[in-house]
Amino acid sequence: MNASSRVVVGVDGSATSFDAVRWATHEALRRHTSLEVITSSLFAPGTYGDAVGLRVGAFSDPDVEAKRVLTEATDVVRSALDGQQLQLETRLEHGSAARVLTNLEVKPAMIVLGSRGLGEFTGGLMGSVGSAVLAHATCPVAVIKPGGVVDGPIIVGVDCTSSSQPAIGFALKEASLRGVDLVAVHAWSDLELGSVLTRDDDGPWANSDFAERTSLAESLAGWSADYPDVVIRRVVVQDRPVRELLHASEMAQLVVVGSRGRGGFASLLLGSTARAVIHSVDAPVVVVPTER
Repeated sequence: MNASSRVVVGVDGSATSFDAVRWATHEALRRHTSLEVITSSLFAPGTYGDAVGLRVGAFSDPDVEAKRVLTEATDVVRSALDGQQLQLETRLEHGSAARVLTNLEVKPAMIVLGSRGLGEFTGGLMGSVGSAVLAHATCPVAVIKPGGVVDGPIIVGVDCTSSSQPAIGFALKEASLRGVDLVAVHAWSDLELGSVLTRDDDGPWANSDFAERTSLAESLAGWSADYPDVVIRRVVVQDRPVRELLHASEMAQLVVVGSRGRGGFASLLLGSTARAVIHSVDAPVVVVPTER
């Protein structure tokens, strides 16, 4: 699949989807890229076959509501731009919103959704549509909520495996674009016991806290050279990841997690931690796909 730097936002006419449009507009401006606003209608355009059955209204425009949504979304973008310039494209598709967003011909840099909505795009985020987009998208997916501290840091969850690297890279880029600190959170109470017991009991690895701090430092090694302008703060706690991320998010403007961590089965495309964070955290959340 080809890739582009554009930001894509799904809109359904709900207030939260327009919140997503505003957030996506600011994100596109920060990245100096284009914005694409997409809505979907489940009604297929009428065909001559409909005339055979004499279906009333077969040739009326079934997309009136979808077009209204796109018009309103365009007004939201213009208001958010506040005089700044941005390349904007709008698109009306037919069929399942989940299919539309997960089968884009050219992969975007990010897909943005509201946390709740009226229609298929965001109605019941962790229902079929939200789950499908979050689990199957091959680019980061931002779930926008009304909370978050405007000038707060970026929080990234780190499990100290290679699965964390895409999320770390994304979070550092966001922190650099926004001019804020990055807080890397590693909670290790869910550490598999065997990985501790196989370490050298006579060496420094006998101290689990020291081991986890070392693992976090190794996970972040090299990134400072790529983003020298970002101050990285490390947090290592013996706690459940979701609880610590929820606590850290209280003063954050954005929380970043990987789609899957070290736990569970590889076939589960969206991990339990990512799901729980989306449900629990009030700030915007970005789920970054891990390699699979």
